[in-house]
Amino acid sequence: MVLLPAGFGPPPLPYLVVLVIAAVGVGYGLLRRRPSVGARHIVGLTPWMAVGSALHVLYAIEGLPSILAPFAGTGAVYLTTAVIVGAVWLVADRLDPTTVPAALAATGLAVLVPAGGFALYLGMTRGTLAPYWPAVGAVATIAVTAAAWLTLRWLRPAATAATGRVGLVAVFGHTLDAVSTTVGVDVLGFGERTPLSRVILEAAAALPTADAIGTGWLFVLVKLGVVGGVIVLFRDYVEDEPTEGYLLLGLIAAVGLGPGFHNLLLFTVTAGGL
Repeated sequence: MVLLPAGFGPPPLPYLVVLVIAAVGVGYGLLRRRPSVGARHIVGLTPWMAVGSALHVLYAIEGLPSILAPFAGTGAVYLTTAVIVGAVWLVADRLDPTTVPAALAATGLAVLVPAGGFALYLGMTRGTLAPYWPAVGAVATIAVTAAAWLTLRWLRPAATAATGRVGLVAVFGHTLDAVSTTVGVDVLGFGERTPLSRVILEAAAALPTADAIGTGWLFVLVKLGVVGGVIVLFRDYVEDEPTEGYLLLGLIAAVGLGPGFHNLLLFTVTAGGL
C-alpha cells in the first residue's frame, strides 16, 4: 500500500495474538465506560504520540531486549502503544475522570523520557550521536509551525478557533514530519520509506531547483497545505461532534508527530555513524 512505510507488517504470531487479545480487552473496556473526550485529553496524549516512535527507534538500533523487541516492530508498535494508552486511560478515568488529561501527559512523559534518553545514551556510547542537524530541524519546525498557524488563523480564524490546541498540535506534528524528512533526505542522505512521500520527493528532484534548494521543500509545502485544509474542514465536525472530531483530529496529529519525532531521534542517534 502506498501509505505504509517499507517493512510494515505484523509481528510473529505469538506476539500478534497477545496484542490482539489485549487490544480487544482494552477496546471493550473503553466502549463500556465511554470516557469523555475533549481537547485537553488529546493534548494530554501528545507525549504518547512520541512514545511509539522512541520505542521503534530502540527497536531499529537493537536497544530492546529480544523478548520485547517484536512489540516495537514497524507494524506492532502502533498497536502496542494504543493498548498501553487505552489501559492508562481506563485506569485514570476509573480513579478520577477530571485528572485524565494530566494522567495521560504524565505517564506518557514517564515512558518517553527514559526511552528517548536510553536511545541517546546508546548513540553516544556507540559513537553515532549527531545532534546538530536534528536540533536545527526542531528549531525550524517551531518557526514554520508558528508561521503556518498564524497564517491559517488570519485566513480562517473560525477554523483555528474551533479546533484550538488540537489543531495546533496537528499542524506542529505534520510540520515536524515534513521538516525532519527534509533534513534526512537533503542534508543527511537518508531515504524515505513511505511510497507516497517518496513520490513527492521524486517530483521535486525532477525540477530544475533540485540542485540549488534540494527536494524536501515541496514535501513541506504539500504537508502544510494538506493539514491546513484538514483544519478548515474539521471546523464544523469539531463543533457538531466534539468527541468524534477531537479523536479523529488527534489521530491525524499523531500520524504526523509520530513519524516526525521518530525521524529526529533516529537521525540524532545514528547519523554520526554515516
